[in-house]
This record gives sequence, C-alpha cells and structure tokens, in this order.
Amino acid sequence: MLALAAVLAAPTARALADDYPSHSIALVVPFAAGGPTDTLGRILAERMSRTLGHTVLVENVTGAGGTIANSKVIKAAPDGYTAIIGHLGTHVLAPAVQGLTTDYLKDFDPVAVVATNPEVILSRNDVPAKNLQELVAWVKANPGKVTYASGGAGTPSHIMAADFSQKIAPLNIVHYRGAAPAMQDVVAGHVDISFDQAATGLNFARSGKVRAYAVTSATRVPSAPDIPTVDEAGLPGFYMSVWHGIWVPRGTPPEIVAKLSAAVREALLDPEVRKRFADLGQEIPPPEQQTPRGLAALHKAETEKWVPIIKAANIRAN
Repeated sequence: MLALAAVLAAPTARALADDYPSHSIALVVPFAAGGPTDTLGRILAERMSRTLGHTVLVENVTGAGGTIANSKVIKAAPDGYTAIIGHLGTHVLAPAVQGLTTDYLKDFDPVAVVATNPEVILSRNDVPAKNLQELVAWVKANPGKVTYASGGAGTPSHIMAADFSQKIAPLNIVHYRGAAPAMQDVVAGHVDISFDQAATGLNFARSGKVRAYAVTSATRVPSAPDIPTVDEAGLPGFYMSVWHGIWVPRGTPPEIVAKLSAAVREALLDPEVRKRFADLGQEIPPPEQQTPRGLAALHKAETEKWVPIIKAANIRAN
C-alpha cells in the first residue's frame, strides 16, 4: 500500500514542482534585523527573487540561539515556500548546548552552503607573544591563568576556547553578552586573548588595536593575505569556520529543492552579490560545496566534530 501511495503521489509532487513557485517564499532568519545572518539573507533574497519570479521575503524569528526559528520551519509545510538561513551556531552548537533531542540532520532538507568565515586568533597588543607558537607556549606556561574573552556561553568563540582548553592548555574563559563587548575588553587590555570571526576581528587587527596570529582555516583569507593559517603558524588542524547554509523542512520535493538550490547558486555567481559578500568578509564556497549534497556533508561533519567537544566540556545553556 505504501509503495502504491508513493506512485500515486509522484505525479502530484512533479506537478507542484513544475508550477513552483506560484507565490512568495518566506526565508526565515533566526536573528534580529541588521546582523550578519540577516544581511546575508537579504542579499540572497533580493537576487533569488529575480531568478524565481516571485518575492523571497525575509522573516526574522529570534530567540534561543536560533532554535525557535528552527522549530517554526520544521513544522512548516514541506512545499518550498518556507526556508531558513542558519549557520554553525544555529544548526550544530545551539541544539547541543541546549540539550535538545531534535536531530537537525533529519529534520531539514539541505539546499545550499552560501558562505564561510573562519575565526581569527587575537590578543591584546602587550601580550608577550609575537607569533602563534609563542602564544601557545605562553598559555601552556600559565595554565588556567590566561584570560579569554568569549562572546557568550555556547557561541562559536566559547566552543572553540573549550576545544583549545581540552587539546592544548586550559584557558580562563570570561563570558560577555556578545562578541562586541568581548572584543572591546581585549582592545582595552582587560582580557588577554579571544577568537573572533575574521569578518569582524581582522578589522581590529588592521587598525592596530589588537594583534592577529592566524586564521582558523586551511587557506588564507583573501581580504587579509598577510595573516597566516593555523597550519602555517604552528597549530595544524585547529579549524573553525562560521558557515551559513539554507534549509527547508524535511520532505520538500527534490525537484523544488533543486530549483531553490539553483537560484541560490545563480545568486552566488552574480558579481554584485560576490562583492557585497566580500565587503562583509564572507567567503563564497566553491561550486561543489554549494549543493544540497555539499551542505549535508558539511552539516554532518561539523555535528560529529563539535557535539562531542561540547559534551566533554559539559557546556550547557544558562
């Protein structure tokens, strides 16, 4: 009976895909307007609207590190008219930190990876370490004494500090209400070091307010080619990138997912979109990583990497 039902439903799904889209599409952003994720979402929505022939409307649904927005989209009809743009924090870190039993790898269908942005390892200017190897040696010589500015419990900067503490040497982690006040205290010299997204942290380094040691990726950041990678600087494999992706509810017809994915990839080829992403310090991944399969593989790999680190550090939401 199930096989027969699937056969009977197939023409209907294809018909829906042929007519898709017939009206506007909601792109849910799990943060307030004006932030990095919202900005990326609006750039993509504007360009995708031209490709799809109907408006892609940004809908901001805030709270709980993105899990409220995720819950809303999971419950939406799997018809391609509701999608969500999220990132490493919303789809890997937040559910683990909050102890949720949901499995986002199963609850969503992946559409595309849209941008990546590594962290940059920074310190106050008068730290007695001129390169990354010296910084690591200094932390090891002062276990638990070197202060670290975290952008908040469960954030990427916190999880990465926990990873550093587990694998290299313990840090004295000080939590702030966001990345901005955390960086302000590094600049002021009140805290020793921090890991911040390259898109923002490198601006402080360029202005001479902090010292940058390395970016946490396998390749250098195009906007800062003088900053080495962690591999080059002596801490191989210490990677983290805050990547963004787009998902739809599980069960969305593959033909519709393909249309959405094609619209995203067409947007990422647009020179104006590429310039605006570059101005935001965001890197567009290579074409093979922009596909649904590319996002599925990245999401799975990052879940398998970071969830055990969160559990080992016993990190829980406040």
